[in-house]
Amino acid sequence: MGMEREIKLALPPAQVEAATQWFVARTRAHGRPIKLVNIYFDTPDLTLAGSKSALRLRQTPEGWLQTFKTVGKAEDGLHSRHEWEMPVAGERLEIDALLRECDEASAADALRQAAPGLIQLFRTNFTRTLWQVRLDGSEVEAAIDQGDVLAEVDGQTRRAPISEVELELKSGDEAALHALAAELGKQIAGLVPDNISKAQRGYQLRAG
Repeated sequence: MGMEREIKLALPPAQVEAATQWFVARTRAHGRPIKLVNIYFDTPDLTLAGSKSALRLRQTPEGWLQTFKTVGKAEDGLHSRHEWEMPVAGERLEIDALLRECDEASAADALRQAAPGLIQLFRTNFTRTLWQVRLDGSEVEAAIDQGDVLAEVDGQTRRAPISEVELELKSGDEAALHALAAELGKQIAGLVPDNISKAQRGYQLRAG
């Protein structure tokens, strides 16, 4: 089981270029853009949401990944949650493999209960531009995400924009996340902590 720790910051669209240039100057690298297609699954009666977990397939340039997460906790933009992620052969969930890896009993029970009734609920399509940042001996993966949450409801497409910065701790001290967020916030106006995950935004969009 992995524990994901990241700070999420809502980024005003007018400040995307400024934030991009700040990371370029900070890392002396232009950043690596990748296109990500994410499909989120749940049952029609939202079994996984009720258990405070989320399940997705992600298409990356290297192939497909499946990820199962707990909602965890979020405060002042810092998200801490359990995560199980692995490659899959294609655009299809491999639930048995996830259940073998999921070592939190309540999360595994929810996934096992939901498995027979899973449907596609919504998607998030966005471009993620990545930088690797070293700070006080810690490694942070910094990303600017730009795109949309998309949900098909009653034959109509609902859409909500994605514009955010994510700072994910890869190794070292969590204090590095806060230090980097503070450093960025001094230079980029309008950044605010965001406690809502993309999955939660998808559920909200679907609910209207």
